[in-house]
Amino acid sequence: MTKIPFSGSYPVDDVEFLLKQITIENTPIAVKEALIQSGQKHYSQMLSHESLPSAAYLELFRQAMAVNRQRMAADIISLAAGIVATRPHGVTLVSLARAGTPIGVLLKRVLQSYHHINAAHYSISIIRDVGIDTHALRHILQRHAPETLVFVDGWTGKGVIGRQLAASLQRFAETDNVTIPAELYVLADLSGTAAVAASAEDYLIPSCILNATVSGLVSRSVYDVQTAAAADFHGCVFYQDFAEHDLSVFFIDEILASVAGQWRHPQRDIRPAHYQAGQAAISEKLLTDLATRYNVSQTNFIKPGIGEATRVFLRREARLLLLQDDAAEATLHLRWLAESRAIPIVVCPDLPYRAVALIKEITL
Repeated sequence: MTKIPFSGSYPVDDVEFLLKQITIENTPIAVKEALIQSGQKHYSQMLSHESLPSAAYLELFRQAMAVNRQRMAADIISLAAGIVATRPHGVTLVSLARAGTPIGVLLKRVLQSYHHINAAHYSISIIRDVGIDTHALRHILQRHAPETLVFVDGWTGKGVIGRQLAASLQRFAETDNVTIPAELYVLADLSGTAAVAASAEDYLIPSCILNATVSGLVSRSVYDVQTAAAADFHGCVFYQDFAEHDLSVFFIDEILASVAGQWRHPQRDIRPAHYQAGQAAISEKLLTDLATRYNVSQTNFIKPGIGEATRVFLRREARLLLLQDDAAEATLHLRWLAESRAIPIVVCPDLPYRAVALIKEITL
């Protein structure tokens, strides 16, 4: 019997998740935060089970789609062009679960429809401090040449995942004697760590607003070396019970409709490499300044950019929301999340990004 690839709630041709479906007990966010900060557990060993977004929050997502889908579609067009330009020997999309997954699906469709490239698309796990899922990587390399791999994510924040990718692939070259380009492709590169990016601007990528219901009903990845079998892929929870509320395919269809409407327009060039050093310097200065100003003990507690700040409010214990402008439409959902949790908002016009969230430090 042929095994049907796991594609979450996406059509099977859109993506193959190289993740193992698991069940895992719920760890409430406050408990999870205390365990992480005490060093008792790594964040990847736990999962706070998701709940469905409220009607009010869903309306904010729909507003974000209306305002930002044209911009995102233009960046998808640019990023696809960047992939074609840098992968002359073939394209294998490897999206980083899970923020990269919708971007990978969009790129696969655009490459197929407009560049006539039928790229395979896999979504795999990469975890800070743990690394990339090497079993998933080997699975891909049994089928595709290493020089065709394109690692896709939504955005960069501090550049942690980009550096983790580089470190993981260096180790992989040493253990498996296979060299893979440690290049990250994103829509918005805030930290200057991506190889190819459509933008360096902190704009609202609508998919960042939601969790599983815009990402194929798949949770963030989970990995516990103490419980995982030796050859297992990293794990995930498949929220099949949320199927009635799933917006994953709706999101793809809406962005692709905007792509179709813009395709004949002049395409913007992908950002040249010279911007990277400037973005990296901006990122490093921001982390230093905020750590001093707010007495933050480690940069892991500083999450720059709209996407990273949103993750804090959806998955962590927030201490503070810093906004460049408290009337900007791009951060409306963040203001809603902060106000609903009574988290203070501070306006900092000198911020280089539209938003930064600080994680609450637990007194242990």
